[in-house]
Amino acid sequence: MTHLEVDQARRIAVRAQLLDGRRSRSVAEVVDELTLLQVDPTSAVAPSVDLVLWSRLGGDYEHSDLTFALETERSLVEHSSFVRPVDDIGLVLATALRALHPSIHEWLAANAGFRADVVALLAAEGPRIAAEVPDTCQVPWASSGWNNDKNVNRMLEMLTLTGDVAISGRRGRVRVYDLAERVYPPDLAVASYDEARAALDARRLAALGIARPSSKDSSGEQIGAGEAGTSVTVEGVDGEWRADPEALAAADDPFDGRCAFLSPFDRLVYDRDRALDLFGFEYVLEMYKPAAQRRWGYFALPIVYDDRLVGKLDAKADRKAGLLRVHAVHEDFPWEPAIGDAVEAELDALAGWLGLEVARG
Repeated sequence: MTHLEVDQARRIAVRAQLLDGRRSRSVAEVVDELTLLQVDPTSAVAPSVDLVLWSRLGGDYEHSDLTFALETERSLVEHSSFVRPVDDIGLVLATALRALHPSIHEWLAANAGFRADVVALLAAEGPRIAAEVPDTCQVPWASSGWNNDKNVNRMLEMLTLTGDVAISGRRGRVRVYDLAERVYPPDLAVASYDEARAALDARRLAALGIARPSSKDSSGEQIGAGEAGTSVTVEGVDGEWRADPEALAAADDPFDGRCAFLSPFDRLVYDRDRALDLFGFEYVLEMYKPAAQRRWGYFALPIVYDDRLVGKLDAKADRKAGLLRVHAVHEDFPWEPAIGDAVEAELDALAGWLGLEVARG
């Protein structure tokens, strides 16, 4: 079994997530290497998908570049809570059905007429948002919370997971749905569940560089490596890890680091246990906590410098005032001057990308 020093493991992880000194050329290239972007509506600084892409592409990135890749170029597709390469969608569909809870299968079966109505409407009338689809359900979705009285939304989401329907674009922030055959390429790869799961595990590990063999699911997406890659141990960390073979072969190559601000949904930090084990980085997304209980801020952005996670940025974009309001910059340890200078430069770059001025306090 290969043994890694912890700094080698960190550099493998940072390189795999395109957070070293390299810059990618296009949105599609970034998403292909990362395998996914998690979609989240919170935009305290900017939407998560935009933060992830800006941190890899730099100040020339615009949201319209992502829209073009999704709706015109069709190199990417939005599926459930993620943006993915369209070339992966066949693998995703091959595993999604197995992952559905039995109660969802029962609900779909009980609403066979409703399901047929939705598909027939899209076939006859073309793309529709949920508000334009009549609710003809036979058995309402059983929920007293977020999804209560949202039968159409739930049906469209379930039909996206089963591959009958696809997200063809957005009107503002609202998803537009169409028949999958009009959105996905006609030559989708057909794979068995086991083949698709193995392929996705390998793709995920290449994007992470190093991961635990198994880990909890998150938002419908695995964050472990399964049996992909090479078994390794990491200095000072108990248990087995899996490493991507190509990343492992390059573990001792010269490393060119930089400073970057990350979305809380960025895959370098999204597995909080991995971030703690490899980087000694403690993080909790605190927007659901009362203000008085927050340590780092409502939507604090993790800060990477070189091969370390070094702190959190608590900031909010005040677009009406034209300001990026910086409430705090939290140092996880006393920073040497080079880190502070790099963080200040990245703050200026973030504000410039947003078209805002930095305002502290």
